[in-house]
Amino acid sequence: MSSTTFDLPEAKRQKMAKQTIGTHNGTFHCDEALAVFLLRQTATYRDAALKRTRDPAILNECDIVVDVGAVYDESKQLFDHHQRGFTEVFGHGFATKLSSAGLVYKHFGQEIISNRTQLPLTDPKVNVLWLKMYKEFIEAIDAIDNGISQYDTDVKPRYRSRTDLSSRVGSLNPAWNQPADAVTVDIQFGKASELTGSEFLAKLDYYANAWLPARDLLVESVKSSQASFDPSGKIILFNQFLPWKEHLFELEADETVTSIVPGQAIYVVYPDEIGGNWRVQAVPVSPESFESRKALPEAWRGLRDEELSKVSGIDGGIFIHASGFIGGNKTKEGALKIAQAALSI
Repeated sequence: MSSTTFDLPEAKRQKMAKQTIGTHNGTFHCDEALAVFLLRQTATYRDAALKRTRDPAILNECDIVVDVGAVYDESKQLFDHHQRGFTEVFGHGFATKLSSAGLVYKHFGQEIISNRTQLPLTDPKVNVLWLKMYKEFIEAIDAIDNGISQYDTDVKPRYRSRTDLSSRVGSLNPAWNQPADAVTVDIQFGKASELTGSEFLAKLDYYANAWLPARDLLVESVKSSQASFDPSGKIILFNQFLPWKEHLFELEADETVTSIVPGQAIYVVYPDEIGGNWRVQAVPVSPESFESRKALPEAWRGLRDEELSKVSGIDGGIFIHASGFIGGNKTKEGALKIAQAALSI
C-alpha cells in the first residue's frame, strides 16, 4: 500500500505542502518581482511562501532562490545572474544577457504558458508563444536590469521616458524620506510582483487569444489563395481584416512553414474595417519599411473614383495612394483585379 501525506512526519508534510521562494531583501527591481510572480504560475511553486533576505543560512533552506546568492545552477534551483563570469542568454537568436526574470522564464516559461492557455506542453503553439513573449516582454527587462543600452550610440535622447515597467516597479520602492522597514518594503515588493505579473499575463492573453489566431488565419489564407486563384502565392486574400504584416515576415523566415515562401507574397487583399469596401496592399520589403516589394502601378497612383476606374480599366475604383503602397475598390472582385493587373505591369 502506498503512503499518503498523512503517513509522513509533520515537517515533511509541511515541506511538501508549501515550497519557499527566496530572493534578496531591501530595494527591489522588476526582474525579481516578475521572477517571483512567474514561479507562482507553476505547479511546483503555485502556493509558495516568500522569504526576502540576504542571509545565506535562510536562503539555503529555500526550495528555489532568485536574484541573490551569486550562483546559477538549475539542478539546485539557484537562479542568480550577478556573479562574475555569468553570460547566460535565452538563445534562439537572442543574445541579451539574462536577469533573474529571464532565467526563470527560460526554464519555466513553457510550463507557465501551457498552464495559462490550457494547451498541451508539447503543442507547437506553446513554443511560438514562449519565444514571442521573450521577444516582446521579457528581453527588455533583462536588458534594463543588466544595464544594456537599447542603442549602439550614446546620442542624447530628445526626451526621457520613465513609463516602462522597470521604472514603474522602481517607483514602488519607498522614497528616501519614507519608512523603509522590512515589513513596508515587503508589502511594496508584493505590489511590484503583482504589477509585473498582471502585465505579463495580459500580454500573454493577447498573444494567445488574438495574435496567434491571426497567425493561423494567415497560413490558412495563403493555402486557400494558392488553391483558388493564385498558385504562385503572390496574392493573398483575407476574407476578414486581421493584423498580417508581422506574421507574414516571421512565417517567411520559418522553414517549417512550407506554404509561405520568403519574398513570394506581393499583394494582400482584405475587406476594409468599415464601409464594406476592399483594400489591396503591397507587401513592404520589411515590417517597418515604407518601401514595397512591388508598389501598385505608377500610372494609377494618386487617382480616385471614376478617373481611377477609367485609367485602370477596373470598375469600382476608390483610390490608389500616391506612393502606391495601398489602394481601394468597392468590391472584393475589383480589389483582386487590381492586384492581378498590377502583377502583370
